[in-house]
This record gives sequence, structure tokens and C-alpha cells, in this order.
Amino acid sequence: MGSATTQALAATTAALDAASGVDLDVAGELFAAARAVGDSPQLSGALADSAASAEARLKVIADVFGAVLGPVALRLLTTAAEQRWSKPADLVDGIEEVAIRAAVRAQPDADIEGELFQFSRTVAGSPDLELALGSRLGDDSGKAALVQRLLGGRASAAATLVAASVIQRPGERRVRQVLSRAIGLAADQRGTAVATVYAAAPLGTAQLDRLAAVLTQRYGTKVVLNFVLDPSVVGGLRVAIADDVIDASVSSRLADLRHRLAG
Repeated sequence: MGSATTQALAATTAALDAASGVDLDVAGELFAAARAVGDSPQLSGALADSAASAEARLKVIADVFGAVLGPVALRLLTTAAEQRWSKPADLVDGIEEVAIRAAVRAQPDADIEGELFQFSRTVAGSPDLELALGSRLGDDSGKAALVQRLLGGRASAAATLVAASVIQRPGERRVRQVLSRAIGLAADQRGTAVATVYAAAPLGTAQLDRLAAVLTQRYGTKVVLNFVLDPSVVGGLRVAIADDVIDASVSSRLADLRHRLAG
């Protein structure tokens, strides 16, 4: 991520934090705007053109979105367009990021991270579903409708909106990668981090609470856990948090022993 994009994301996130009236309609409008900008190289190029004046970029926003977005979403999109982005794709990702964060703002009591994680596990367990959602040949609105049918009544409105929206523009990423990004952003919006715990047997509540406390102390931020039952771990635990992997599993130690014997 370029320095320009880092600064642009900080500015748009700050604008969201300061905004009032952020609800799921605002989040939905921002998701739609991200798709519209992402689907048009001309539009994304014009809005991310560092040579164009801020006034020119804002005129594009007004001409394209002024009549279709509500005032809150339009102000947030305008803030995004005022920034300098390293490349057009970063602008699109930035608008989508603000949309995800807006969905979290809109339903603060919903377990959006947990619901998205469970949906990701459902996708991982069904090659047919992953293909249907990840195929570039599929209709985007059809993918969204499929997600809404799968999650309707089983997940919060915010999680359903996020999942149905992000799978419509995976780019070069797989569906699970897109969902993982959304989970991380949702957690960051709450000021937490998400750790995925892999173990061969279920862990008790007390064990999970102790592990969460240890990780919270280690990383200096509240850590919430997602649990995956994985027989390949054999024994012990494997924990993935952000870019770190803490592997204390028997399978890892056996693999290390085999490596040493082979050497």
C-alpha cells in the first residue's frame, strides 16, 4: 500500500467516525458506489487522477452520484474523492472499506466478524458454493441473491449486506480472501483483532478465555477468537492472527522432527 493510499484511508475513516446518521442504507449506498467506480476504468481513473484538481474530481462525483446517493453517503464518497490515492484500485478498495466500517457502525451489537467467519467456513466446506460465488462468469447480482438466501434469518442484516456486497467484486482474490479482509476490517472498526484457533478437539470456554487473555496481553489489543476443528493439527494448537502464525501443534513438531532427520 502506497503512502498516498495510507493517508487517504486515514482521512476517509476519520470522516466516517465523525459522521452522524450512518445506517445500513448508507453502507449499502457506499457498496454500490464502490461497484460503480470499480466497474468503470474511466470513472476510477478520473477520480484517482493525481493530475486532476480536487474541484474536477468533486464535479465527477456530483455529476455521477449526486442524484442517486443520500447526503451521508455522498459526503463520505466526496471525502474519498478529495484524497490522493496511489492507484485507482486503491480508491475502489477504500470506498468498499468505508462501506464495511459503516455497516459495523450501523449495527454495533451484531457479531459481524463471527457471522462472516462462519459463512467463510461454509464456503470452505463446499467447493460447489465457492465456485458459484467465485466464478468470473457468474452474474454479480445472482451471487448477491445467493448469499442473501443463505444468510437470511441466520445472520445479522449488517453481516448479510457485507457478505453479499464484497463477493460481487473479488478481483484477483478468492472468495475466502475477500471475506477474510472484511472480517479484519470489521474487527478493526471495533478496535479488536481476530485470531483463528485450529485444534484437533473442541476447547472449553475457560480454555478459550485464557487463550484470548494471553493474546490480548501479547498484542496490546482485545483479541476475539474464531475456532476451527481441524484433525490435521493432531494435538496442541495453531493460532493465526493478522500475519502471525503461532504453531504449537503436534503435527508441526512431527514435521520439524522429520525435517531434522532428513537433514
